[in-house]
Amino acid sequence: MSRSVRTRPAGSGQALNEAYDTALLDLDGVVYAGGDAILHAVESLATARDGGMRLAYVTNNALRTPDAVAAHLTELGIPAEAGDVITSAQAVARLISEQVPAGSRVLVVGGEGLRVALRERGLVPVESADDDPVAVVQGYGGPELPWGRFAEASYAVARGLPWFASNTDLTIPSGRGIAPGNGAAVEVVRIATGAEPQVAGKPLPPMHRETILRTGAARPLVVGDRLDTDIEGAFNGEVDSLLVLTGVTDGALLLAAPPRHRPTYVDGDLRGMLTGQPEVVPSGDGFRCGGWTATAGTAELELDGDGGALDGLRALCAAAWTAAGEGVCELDGGKALARLGL
Repeated sequence: MSRSVRTRPAGSGQALNEAYDTALLDLDGVVYAGGDAILHAVESLATARDGGMRLAYVTNNALRTPDAVAAHLTELGIPAEAGDVITSAQAVARLISEQVPAGSRVLVVGGEGLRVALRERGLVPVESADDDPVAVVQGYGGPELPWGRFAEASYAVARGLPWFASNTDLTIPSGRGIAPGNGAAVEVVRIATGAEPQVAGKPLPPMHRETILRTGAARPLVVGDRLDTDIEGAFNGEVDSLLVLTGVTDGALLLAAPPRHRPTYVDGDLRGMLTGQPEVVPSGDGFRCGGWTATAGTAELELDGDGGALDGLRALCAAAWTAAGEGVCELDGGKALARLGL
């Protein structure tokens, strides 16, 4: 894919909720964590919606149905309908339906969200490798998913059946910390069979296609907390992105991001949707944002000045990404990030 390499976060003189018609919002780590709304999420989304921005909730978590997700959001004070929710279960169900006959049986290793999505596409979920399935699909099944489900998938995949995965996120945020995600479960079957699944979820094209088909977004902004799913998905879809620091990505990961993981904008939380974004400009041998100037030294990233921590982080991103070019910045940013409290 031919495109220019991003070397610094972009600025915007216009509030992002005015510059884009649809926000494609990740859920875990962006809107909520462990079932509770993240600080500032409810009021920020209400303001964006009242200003005319469409809100679509795009999640790699295939466990819950769109109805259940919408009900949860509504309980949190974020009014939503099932049609506002797009899941990796829906994306993988469409992918399977394009490769097997209508009415086919599909062995499911996952939760109700996956079963509902398969039925929506005219497919029949089954529970055993001995139920004559023509394909296997694996999605996040929650912490109570029995170990025997992985055995059923392994038996069927070893027989040569095509294997699909809703997503391969290795981890998932929870209210108690970071837990194993569907990618960890996929690895169990991969180890047992040596096979490779077809994957639908972020950051791969089937998920972006599903999202655009269901929302009709003309000027979408992807909003997420993960570089390897949300931001890379936006990169693959050639749309702009906003990284918020309320989930799994910290300052060190952001500074070391390769081109496909570099967001258009960086902010602390969803309040960043409601404002413009400051410009990061060249300054001497480095880059300035607000009151901070960042430069790439011989062994580490250096930061001078004062001001808001996010401005300092944006300046550091520009210094790190410019030094890395098409690669990964290996300069130590620890001291600079510590100065920012990040």
